[in-house]
Amino acid sequence: MEKIIDIVEAIAHEKNITKDEAIDAFKEALINTAKRVTDSYNGNFEIIIDNDTRTYSIYKIITVIKDTEEEVENHQIELSQAKEEYDETIEVGDELRSEIVLEDYGRTASSNLFKELEYHIQRKIEQNLFEKYRSQIGTTLIGTVNRVDAENNTFVEIGELKGILTQRNRIKGEVFKRGDTIKALLRFVSIDPEYGMFLELTRTSPKFLEHLMSREVPEIADGIVEIVGSSRIPGERAKLALKTEHMNIDPIGSAVGVKGMRINAVSKELSNENIDCLEFSPIPEIYVTRSLSPAIVQSVKIEDKKAIVNITSDQKAKAIGKSGINIRLASMLTGFTIELNEVEGIADRSAQTNLKEFKKHNKTKDTTELENLFS
Repeated sequence: MEKIIDIVEAIAHEKNITKDEAIDAFKEALINTAKRVTDSYNGNFEIIIDNDTRTYSIYKIITVIKDTEEEVENHQIELSQAKEEYDETIEVGDELRSEIVLEDYGRTASSNLFKELEYHIQRKIEQNLFEKYRSQIGTTLIGTVNRVDAENNTFVEIGELKGILTQRNRIKGEVFKRGDTIKALLRFVSIDPEYGMFLELTRTSPKFLEHLMSREVPEIADGIVEIVGSSRIPGERAKLALKTEHMNIDPIGSAVGVKGMRINAVSKELSNENIDCLEFSPIPEIYVTRSLSPAIVQSVKIEDKKAIVNITSDQKAKAIGKSGINIRLASMLTGFTIELNEVEGIADRSAQTNLKEFKKHNKTKDTTELENLFS
């Protein structure tokens, strides 16, 4: 076994782990093997690696205790016996070291050491994989569909691990087949008795939409345009709130792209999900007003976490949207519970049109001041 250090380092190279991690796994394997062959499961052991000679030594640590009539455990020694066998100067509490030579225990020790080393090396590999992918939680990964089971769980090969895209994390109506390349957001890194370590993926999270936008829109990727918030009803409709500190940048235009190329590319990836982009405002009333687009509201009153919106009858259906989708998305985006209060009259678009035109030709004016002027 005197060349085993070289073997351990070769295993480190083969398994793509560091030499230090492999040596730590080897030490753990030596300790567990020594405990087993010496029947000292409660004992303490010390491993010393000599990098010059490429050899190792195992020492069993024996604690000196006072003389007793009770049974002494095998990692303990009574004071009188210790003085007789070792040194008269020994005191209670001292620790003695007794070398263990595994070769003396024959093939049993060799077999146990091999199994232990294999086990601990595998644990190091899994720990590294866990840490690697845990750092990628919340990011978009690309993988290849391996199979789809009877419960419509889609299994995706991603690097060294398997990803699982369950039916509830898939956009309604999506169908994947073996060999398809898909994008999905990493939600968790999980360990399951049936699947082992696997990646839980989703295509329904608002964060997935945000990541797709950052990949498609350079201004978002560079931080020039910021996504303040997002809300989605997967496969149907989504809303994005955008802002920028650069007066010469139009956040909505940047996100949409020329002839809608950027937003359409993201929509296509999301099964043609309709994506509404709106400009964020720190003023809650204006933020709620914009979130209810395309409906035109008359006024908004904020009470705690509730937004009471006055709206004319001709705009109410637009504010609610098909099956309530528009008002639900607006509520999720702004964080307010939105209550519609129908008022008499017909919506006037002139105020909103004037605001847009005035801001377009007065880029140097403070945005908040303009919003207050026309709100």
